[in-house]
Order: sequence, then structure tokens, then C-alpha cells
Amino acid sequence: MRTQALIALATLSLLGAACSSDPGFEGAKAPKVETARNADGSIDDRSMCDWKGKEDRETSETAGPGAIQPNVRRVWQIVGTGEDRHRALVCREIDTNFDGVKDVVRKYNDKGESLHEESDSNYDGRIDTWLTFAGGRLAEVRVDSDHDGNPDEWKYYSGGKLARIKRDTNRDGKPDVWEIYRMGRLERMGVDIDADERVDRWDHDNELKRRLEDDERKKEDEAAAAAAKKAAEDQAAADKANEAVDDSGSAAPSGDKKK
Repeated sequence: MRTQALIALATLSLLGAACSSDPGFEGAKAPKVETARNADGSIDDRSMCDWKGKEDRETSETAGPGAIQPNVRRVWQIVGTGEDRHRALVCREIDTNFDGVKDVVRKYNDKGESLHEESDSNYDGRIDTWLTFAGGRLAEVRVDSDHDGNPDEWKYYSGGKLARIKRDTNRDGKPDVWEIYRMGRLERMGVDIDADERVDRWDHDNELKRRLEDDERKKEDEAAAAAAKKAAEDQAAADKANEAVDDSGSAAPSGDKKK
């Protein structure tokens, strides 16, 4: 039962990571934020990209899948001069539920690699998901699951794969559950029972642990066998070299005879 619970938690966590990294387009089924209008009568789409009033920025707006009106804005920075002058994407924001308000924004570096992303996943007008990238790959996800303005779930990635998760399940602002992943699967889960931010109990996926230990033993045995084989080959080569020296030294010297 414990193993099944761990696997279920792993599945939910991986699904959550996938949903966070790709906002998608939810369309009319999602709730909508009440929009406001600017002084000129246009709708305030709560733009999160920094482009208004900047001469070195250009914008383009397009309609994404399922949208009738443009709901994707890209902001480009003009860099270089003369023949080297070009545009570099620095920000992209999306209205994923078509209510006229931008709810996802992603920022990029001058190489076009993703740096940060923020999103309002439940469309209540407040950011509740924060993504951080390293080298253009997902590195960390923070989630405010109870929508109080503070993250209560932290996901960490290594090489683009989920490595560990911290959770604040009692909503005191401190993590009390730690999940460690290996090869994309939950390996063990630690629980802080007395709220001192230290693990009091570790729950393991025993089947996965056994397989990992078997794999480690197999690798160690193969490495030991390879080392023993190499040592035997080196010893045989040394013995052969010594025999050659001995045979050369024991041979009788030859010389010219006097007539």
C-alpha cells in the first residue's frame, strides 16, 4: 500500500510539472477575470512584459490555437547597429483563457533561452506559479496551491528531470514533506512530524530501492571483474617480459676464434 501511495504521488507530481511548464490554451471553459478599461477606452490586459514607452522594443500580437482575437504578445528588443541590427525576443505573454487578460508571461535572455515564467493557473488575477530556467532548461517550479500569495510547493529539476520536491502541507510557511526522485520515479519521501524542519520518518519505495541496489551491485561486480582481468593481463605481460630477459641473459656469448 505504501509503495502504491508513493507511485500515485509521483504521478501527480510529474503531471503537475508538465502542466506548469506549458501553459497551453484553455479557452472558454476556464473562469475569467473581470477586465478594466484604460483611459483611451481600450481593455487593460494587465500586460506583464516591459515594452510600453521604450524605443528599443517592438511588439507583435498573434492569435493562438482556438483564439479569434490576438491573445499572444511577443516583445522584441532591438540590438546592434547597421548590418548587425536585429531583434531579440525578450518577453512573451499569453491570455490562455481568452478573457482579455494576460495570465502567463515568460522572459528570455539575449540568446533566446528561457529565464523565468509566471502564470495565473486558476485565472483569479493573481500569479500562483513561478518557473525558473537554467541554460534554457526547467530548473525550479514554485506553486501556490492554496492561493494565499505564497508558494507551498517547490519542485527542483536536474538535467530537465524532476529530482526532488518540498511541500508545506500544514500551511505554516515551512516545508514538512520532502520527496526524492530517481530516474523519474519517487524513491523516498521524508516527513517532518514535529515541525522542526527535519525529517522524522523516511518512507521508501522498497521495490525500486531493491532494483537500484541490485543495479549498483551488478555494476560493482562488473567493475571488479574488469579490474581483475586487466590485472591478470598486466601480470602475464610482465611475466613474459621477464622470461625474455632471462633467456637473453642465459645465452652463451659468441665471439671470433683465433687462427
